Amino acid sequence: MLSSMLLRASGPDSSTRIHGGLPRRVLLHKLGVHGSSSPTYPQRSMSASARALAESAMVVVATAFVGIAPLAAQEPVAWGEDLVFHTFSIAGVDPATGEAGVAVTTRNACVGNGVPWVRVGVGAVATQASTRTAYGAELLEMLEQGLSPQEALDAATAADDGRDNRQVGVVSVDGRAAQFTGSGPGDWAGHRSGPNYAAQGNVLVGGEVVDAVAETFEASEGSGRHLADRLVEALEAGQAAGGDRRVGRMQSASVIVADPREGMARRADGQTVHINVCQHPTPVAEVRRIYNTVSGTLGFRELSLAAGNDVWQVRLIMHALGYYRSNDEGVERNAESMSYDEEIAQAVDAFRDDQGLSNPRSGGTPSGFVDAQLVDLMWTALEDAGKALEVREAIRATTRIRR
Repeated sequence: MLSSMLLRASGPDSSTRIHGGLPRRVLLHKLGVHGSSSPTYPQRSMSASARALAESAMVVVATAFVGIAPLAAQEPVAWGEDLVFHTFSIAGVDPATGEAGVAVTTRNACVGNGVPWVRVGVGAVATQASTRTAYGAELLEMLEQGLSPQEALDAATAADDGRDNRQVGVVSVDGRAAQFTGSGPGDWAGHRSGPNYAAQGNVLVGGEVVDAVAETFEASEGSGRHLADRLVEALEAGQAAGGDRRVGRMQSASVIVADPREGMARRADGQTVHINVCQHPTPVAEVRRIYNTVSGTLGFRELSLAAGNDVWQVRLIMHALGYYRSNDEGVERNAESMSYDEEIAQAVDAFRDDQGLSNPRSGGTPSGFVDAQLVDLMWTALEDAGKALEVREAIRATTRIRR
């Protein structure tokens, strides 16, 4: 149980720094435990293992309860000291809109925390395999200073002693691309680029994965679709072609996009899309689901006009309570009264408002929203009005099962 509460602390002297990088001795001091290297224990002697266990327990308690800064490095323990993302990705731009973005997936957790990098009005970078995250800012900075993608990548890799284990793709906002795949990344490893994109991957089932990513992105050029939509589609094609050849591991996927157009981004850095599925059995499909749902893309949900006996019952109750056609003698049960429409939705909204519940005007709840809570309130209101028995008798004749 104790181990489940601990996260690996990264950074210098990580073995002795915990809870946001705070030195262990300082944290123990906050607990009232003093000494040069070890806490003070009761006079009764303790074994080394017992002493270590007690100290670990104090660290856990301190992490949970001491009112100091939160953990600075909440990253998967499985990452280890060296960040490695064997993966496939695509960095792309849309010259018509100026958007730049990256989509990526892998069989490691939280790929979006390390591989994709974008800068509004500049370009995009994917850094993977033995992942040197510093490439992201370095390459984008060089692009912004006027270097071409190839010049920037040549300069960055030349200064990197670990370049043989790297894989990098970079694309500038004007559509030029450059790539590097060292000799270290596992088979299959390689890359492919074209106007406005760079696709790359390693530890894949074969080159067909990168080909599928590239060809799918090329095919959507000029389609008028958002860049994020096109990048996710390319990722889906690579996954359908076999993707990462490993099995039985955690999986993740991510897509980020920056848009320089005025009014498109609410953030100063221009990011409009940042979907990071840190772990999921089918992360690429989950990225697609999130994108379609949040953007309201047609097809993300089933659409239909609600109809049935329960709709008539809502009308009947709203009528009895005076919210729906109160001047009519009753509510006839027919095709019209069993279809949910704007009139009954407005009656429900008025009832919700009187009950102190959120509605379209007060809290953004969808118009005509009826759930179990509201049904209970309807019956309570009928009881209070002395009309519950009458309504139940009317409903009873229509809600029997006959099979």
